[in-house]
Amino acid sequence: MFLGEHPTTLDDKRRLYLPKKIRDFLKNSELVFSRGFESCIFVWLREDWERANQKNLDNPITDLGARNIRRYLFSGAEILLADKLGRCLVPDHLTKYAHLKSEIVLIGAGDHFEIWDKELWNQYFDILEAQ
Repeated sequence: MFLGEHPTTLDDKRRLYLPKKIRDFLKNSELVFSRGFESCIFVWLREDWERANQKNLDNPITDLGARNIRRYLFSGAEILLADKLGRCLVPDHLTKYAHLKSEIVLIGAGDHFEIWDKELWNQYFDILEAQ
């Protein structure tokens, strides 16, 4: 289970440095990076991604809402592996989507974690606290 907030960095080559707690949990697993909501990136273990998204695939293709969510999630998704130093190259289209700069935050979301630009996360968290 992914928990906590983990400040980290994205270097000028778009490499994400995974914190040790997350690296240890992943153990060289394949990761699926996809568009999230509210301008973040979702990161799942591949098997968890497939299990969670089977529900989307079970919805009929004739349903417009089902087609739209499939298009949104699957079109931007990529399977990645961290290197030996615990770095992942974040795809350019996802970096742009999430407005990532060098300072980022990984947040645990239970069955996946999310990558946020630090400033955007702080703004969003302020909204969460005010509710």
